[in-house]
Amino acid sequence: MMHEVIASAARLKELGITAGVVCLTSPDLVFDSLQSRNSLNHGSGPAGFDIVDALFPRHAPAPLVTVQDGHPHTLSFLAGARGDRAVSLGVRDFGQSSDVEDACRIHGIDEASIVNAAVNLMR
Repeated sequence: MMHEVIASAARLKELGITAGVVCLTSPDLVFDSLQSRNSLNHGSGPAGFDIVDALFPRHAPAPLVTVQDGHPHTLSFLAGARGDRAVSLGVRDFGQSSDVEDACRIHGIDEASIVNAAVNLMR
């Protein structure tokens, strides 16, 4: 799936579309950082370091397409990091059997689906 994310970001750049394509391996750490920044959770991360601000700097807002090989809600909280418009892509139905390439296409987390989601965010 990471190949699709990287290829999508490159394609969006070629098209002149500024949008973030985000796939996180540890969304819990970023969620804790956002909660900590909002004073809802204390003690996450080293003092003075905010991973959510490092990944999503306030000076660079952009529409976000989040991509998860799990449920799309997993990364939907990222829209609140800067107030960006976002669409969350992921696996909504489980139980299918296929290779990775087909699975990405079936679940709408392939390059074409990611690029299409970003283009639609720009409208």
